[in-house]
Amino acid sequence: MPYSKQLKERYLMSDLLEKREREINTASEFSWTPKTKLGVLVSEGKIKNIEEIFSSGKPIKEVGIVDALIPTLEDKVLEIASVQRMTKNNRRQKFRVTVVVGDRAGHVGVGVGKDVEVRPAIDTAIRIAKKNIISIKLGCGSWECNCGTPHTLPLTMKTKVGSSQIILKPAPRGVGIVAADTMRSVLELAGVKDVWTYSRGRTRDIYNVAMATQKALKAINEIKNVDAVKALL
Repeated sequence: MPYSKQLKERYLMSDLLEKREREINTASEFSWTPKTKLGVLVSEGKIKNIEEIFSSGKPIKEVGIVDALIPTLEDKVLEIASVQRMTKNNRRQKFRVTVVVGDRAGHVGVGVGKDVEVRPAIDTAIRIAKKNIISIKLGCGSWECNCGTPHTLPLTMKTKVGSSQIILKPAPRGVGIVAADTMRSVLELAGVKDVWTYSRGRTRDIYNVAMATQKALKAINEIKNVDAVKALL
């Protein structure tokens, strides 16, 4: 009987802790105190679109800015890996988590977080991914389609991160996302519906492949006149 009573008390305590954690998360989700000038402008309603921040070139240093301007963000865990570091005393082990966030409408971000536990590492990766969020220019760059709707990429992009090299090619409507799991997750949350992909090198490195995909999408924004470049190709 005493043993069963202790188990019951332990279960009740765990339920209370979980309930308290949900209350704290709910309160922190709706209460946000801005700490930067950009955050104050967003909280006051002077900035209502995240595209205004991207056009100004100001860095996003608060997660609350992204949560306020893009409330429909989705997140997906790409990888949970165990990493180790040798110290003077012993070998320290942590978990490295790679996460991608996006709204399936032209905004995507990739982040990585480390911690001794999985849940804090996921939270850290989500915060970093939201700070690294970018805007993507979609279009119809396939010569087989020319429908004019933003369903694929306007140009063929080629990037490399570490030893992972990828190529993204525009595809006509109805093809879908022809890619491996990592690139597919990033492209889906970015809002790309049709694309052909090619990868080479160390494609098992999920973090490098995800960062290379985001880098390729970000490179489109660096082209000032996409239509003029497309006409020359």
